[in-house]
Amino acid sequence: MRLSGADIIVRTIIEQGTKTVFGYPGGQIINVYDSLYKYQDELRHVLCAHEQGAAHAADGYARATGEVGVVIATSGPGATNLVTGIATAYLDSVPLVAITGNVPSYQLGTDSFQEIDITGITLPITKHNYVVGSAEELADTIREAYKLALSDRPGPVLVDVPKDIQIAQCEYEPLSPVCADQKMPAKDVRIEQAAACINLSHMPYVYFGGGLINSDAEEELLELAEKIDAPIGCSFMGISGVPTDHPRFLGMQGMHGHYASSMAMHQADCIIALGVRFNDRVTGNRERFATRSQIVHIDIDGAELSKNVSPAHALRGDLKLTLQKLLPLLEPKEHPKWQSAIDQLKNDERWSMDRREGMTPRNVLLALNRYTGGKLPVATDVGQHQMWAAQTCVFSEKRRFISSGGLGTMGFGMGAAMGAQLATGQRTVLVTGDGSFGMCLNELATAVHERIPLVILLLNNGVLGMVRQWQTLFFDKHYSNTVLDRATDFVALSKAFGADGVRVTDLDGLDSALSTAFKSDGPYLIECIIDKDEFVLPMLPPGGSMDDIITKVGG
Repeated sequence: MRLSGADIIVRTIIEQGTKTVFGYPGGQIINVYDSLYKYQDELRHVLCAHEQGAAHAADGYARATGEVGVVIATSGPGATNLVTGIATAYLDSVPLVAITGNVPSYQLGTDSFQEIDITGITLPITKHNYVVGSAEELADTIREAYKLALSDRPGPVLVDVPKDIQIAQCEYEPLSPVCADQKMPAKDVRIEQAAACINLSHMPYVYFGGGLINSDAEEELLELAEKIDAPIGCSFMGISGVPTDHPRFLGMQGMHGHYASSMAMHQADCIIALGVRFNDRVTGNRERFATRSQIVHIDIDGAELSKNVSPAHALRGDLKLTLQKLLPLLEPKEHPKWQSAIDQLKNDERWSMDRREGMTPRNVLLALNRYTGGKLPVATDVGQHQMWAAQTCVFSEKRRFISSGGLGTMGFGMGAAMGAQLATGQRTVLVTGDGSFGMCLNELATAVHERIPLVILLLNNGVLGMVRQWQTLFFDKHYSNTVLDRATDFVALSKAFGADGVRVTDLDGLDSALSTAFKSDGPYLIECIIDKDEFVLPMLPPGGSMDDIITKVGG
C-alpha cells in the first residue's frame, strides 16, 4: 500500500504491537498527529502536559512491562524537553523509542524556526539515533529502533524525522514485530572458572540488579542461592526482582540500604554479582570495598565488567542463560556459621529499626503496604521519600517498583506512575515529596483527563529533605536554599486540576484516606505532614565504607 511518511510511522508502531504512546503535538510533527487521528482506534495516544512528563510516562510504561515505550514530540523545544526523560531511561537501561519531528530536510542547518540538532544533543544518552533521509527508510528505521532498544542491554533510541519526509509517499509493506537479538551465555571456560571459585566459598552473597529483571532470571537466582546456601541482596534497581518476603532476601544494599544486606556483602568471602554496575552508591570508597571477597561478576554489557571494581571472574553474557549453565557445576553447600552470622545481622537490623509511633515515614509506608499487598506498581520521585519507599514497600511481583536510579530525576514520578498504570491496568501508587512533586505536578491534568486511578502519597516536610539531611550531617547545619517555606496548598491545587485530595496529620486519618483513595476511579492525593528532621538511615557517608555506616543521628 502507498502511504505518507507520517502514516508509515504510525502503522509501523502499530505493527510492533504497541498499544499506547505518549506525546505532545507541534508544527513539525503535525502530520504524524493527523495520522494518529486516523488510526486512533488502533493506537491510543496520551496527551501529556509537557514533553518531559510524556517521556517519563513512556519510561514507566516500559519499566512495568519490559516492552518498548514510545514518546512523540515536535522539533526544537519539544525535542529538547525530552532530554531529561531520555537520559533517565538511558542510565536505567529502559527500552524507549523517541520520535521527533524536525524542519524539512532542505532547511536543516539553516537555523530555521524551532530547528535543533536533537541527534547531536542526545548522542551521549541514547544507544543510537537516526535522522531519516527518505520516506522509503522510515519503516525499517523504526523497526531497527525497536530492535536496538530491546537488544542486549536495553536503552533509548531516537528517530528524528524531517517534515518533508513525513509528507512524502512511498510503498509500505507490513511485517511481523521485530525481536531482540538472540541472547548468548558467557563462555563455557569462564563459567567453569567462576563455578570453581564459588565452590570454595564459605560465606557467599548473591547480589543482583536491574539486569536480573531484564533477563527474567528470578527462578535461576533463587535456585543459585538455595544451592550454595547464600543470602540475597539487591541494588536499588533490583527492587521487586524477587519477592520482598523471601526468607533469603535481605533487601537493598548500599548508601541507604538495609543494614543486614549491606553488612553481609561487606563480610562475604564471595560476591556473585548479577546484572549490577557497582556504582558509587553501592561501593562507597572503592579501595575499602569488599576487601576480603572474591567477586564473580556476570553482566550482558561487557563495558560494566571491571569498570568500577576488579572481579576475580568477569562473565559477559545473558544472566538467565549463563546461570542455567553455571548451576549444574555448583556443589550443594550448607554454611551454618555463615547463616548464624546473617541471623545476627538481621536481628541487629530489627533492633535498629525506627519503632516510634505516629506519623513517621516508616509508619506511613507500612500503612500503604496493607493496601497494595505487594502486587501493585509503586512509582516514586527522588529524595528521602524514595529511599524510605525502597526500604519499606513490599513487592511480591517483579517490575512493580518504578523509580529513577542512575540519573536520580526529581519530577520523574508523576509521568512514570501514569505510564505504569496504563501499561498494567492496575491502580498505581506514587510516593513523592513536596520538592519533587512541585517539578512536574502539571501532569495531574493528564491523570484527571485520562481518569487514571493513581494514589498520590505526598510526604510533605516543607524542605528538600535529602539535601537538608546532608547539610545537617556534613555542612554544620547550613540550610542553604533547602527550606521551601512555600504557601502551596497541595490539596486545593489537586482539586483545581479536578482530582480529589485530603491532608492528614495522624495514622487514623491516613488509614481513612487510603481506604477512600483505593476506591477512587481517578487520581487521589493524600498529603501526609511529616517532620522536617526525619532522616533516611542507615547511611553510608560519602567516601566512606561499611565500617563507617551511620545507623542513628550522631552515630
